[in-house]
Amino acid sequence: MGEWLSEFGLFLAQLMSLVVIVGLGVLVVVRLRGEMGTESRLKVEELNRGRSIRKRRLRLASSEPGARKRMAKAFRREDKDHAKAGKAVKDEAGKRRTTAWVLDFHGDIRASGTERFAEEVSAVIAAAESGDEVIVRLESGGGLVHAYGLAAAELDRLSEAGLTTTVCVDKVAASGGYLMACGADSVRAAPLAVLGSIGVVAQIPNVHRLLKRHDIDVEVLTAGHYKRTLTVLGENTEEGREKFLDDMERTHELFKRHVASRRTGLDIDAIATGETWYGSEALDKGLVDALGTSEAYLVARMQEARVVSVRLEPPRRLGDRLGMAVSAGVERALLRGAEALDASRWQKR
Repeated sequence: MGEWLSEFGLFLAQLMSLVVIVGLGVLVVVRLRGEMGTESRLKVEELNRGRSIRKRRLRLASSEPGARKRMAKAFRREDKDHAKAGKAVKDEAGKRRTTAWVLDFHGDIRASGTERFAEEVSAVIAAAESGDEVIVRLESGGGLVHAYGLAAAELDRLSEAGLTTTVCVDKVAASGGYLMACGADSVRAAPLAVLGSIGVVAQIPNVHRLLKRHDIDVEVLTAGHYKRTLTVLGENTEEGREKFLDDMERTHELFKRHVASRRTGLDIDAIATGETWYGSEALDKGLVDALGTSEAYLVARMQEARVVSVRLEPPRRLGDRLGMAVSAGVERALLRGAEALDASRWQKR
């Protein structure tokens, strides 16, 4: 009897331990879900302050140990003086300092970041004042015509609101990417950034002959003579090809007209060949207004304006967070393995 009670008590203890562990797991999941929420979060960061903090840290680190305390006191006095005089928001003449708002657009073939970019544009238009500038750090190799047409229209809203716009291209703004960039008041590019590709391309595979070889028929039914010009499965006709090419030419003409209306004085027929150019070449052809990286331009603007980064961050789901954690763990393990292999290779020599 005593042995049975002992085993039963051990079973109850194990059961209670399991209940406690499961309960803690549920609490953690609920808490994580509560922390993440369901709405996007607007992240606003004043880049001037971040740069000032990094500069001070470097000065403190490079100074002699005896001078660090005096330097830290000087920094605190400087902060107090700025707070009293209101120099954080005013220039030497006592006028309000202008603000340079920084947005980022990293485009894929579907320009899937357009919805987020549109909301950021709306937020900036609502907060910006006369004389402010919007700097868009743009990176895109182009994609679907209608998707980038919408993205370009969202960027145009800034100019329509009376704001000065500057697009900075560090890597690439080609095809649909340049369709967006050319709408800015000023376009700056790194010396080896890729720009241009003012053209239209389409490629459609056709497996009709393969299907016919295996006695497979495909019927393409349309209402409207040109409802379907080229198909993947059906037999393509010369008339269909000609119509498809006409549609592409019409799209190309709209592309050229869009660029020419925003980059006046540009020899549009000479540059609308589908070619791409590096930044220095693009400057000679009039595709950009100045050379330089986005970081260099932001640092220069910090001398005379508040530079504020604006980014709309989507809500992060629990699965996303766990997935990122697992991915980071795997990546760290792979890096450690690669380092171990590399170290053993050197040791053998």
